[in-house]
Amino acid sequence: MKLAEALALRADASRRAEQLRSRIAGSARFQEGETPAEDAESLLAEAGEVLTELESLIRRINRTNAATVVEGGTLTDALARRDVLRLRHSIVTSAADAAAGEGQRGYRQLRSELKMIPALPVAELRRQADDLARQVREVDTLIQRVNWEVDLLD
Repeated sequence: MKLAEALALRADASRRAEQLRSRIAGSARFQEGETPAEDAESLLAEAGEVLTELESLIRRINRTNAATVVEGGTLTDALARRDVLRLRHSIVTSAADAAAGEGQRGYRQLRSELKMIPALPVAELRRQADDLARQVREVDTLIQRVNWEVDLLD
C-alpha cells in the first residue's frame, strides 16, 4: 500500500470514529419505555475496532514519514517545513492586511481626525507572502509526489 492510500484510510477512520462518537452519545441514554435508536454497546465496540485500526495506521504512517528521505531530510522534516511555512505566510499576510488598513476605515471624515499611517512596508510584505506561498506549494507538491511513490512500512 502506498503512503497516500494509508493517509486516505487514516482520514476515513478519523471521520468514522467521530461519527461513532456522536452516535454513541445520542444512544447512551433513553427514556424509560422507549427503545434507543441504536445499540450503544455495539457502537462502542465498533468504535474500539476503528480506533485500533486508526492507531495502527498512524504508527505506520509516522514510521514511514520518519524513514523516507527527501531533499536532504526526512518526510517528517518536509511536513514540519510546510506547516511552518503556512504559519509564516499567515502571519505575513495578516501583517500586510493590518498595515494596509483592510477591514478598517481608511478615510478621514473630518480634517481634525488623525491620519492612520502604516508601520510596516505593505508592498514588501505582499512580496514576502507571495514568496512564502510559492515555497508552500513547492514543498506540498514534493510531499504529495512522495506520498504516491513510497510504500507504507509495517
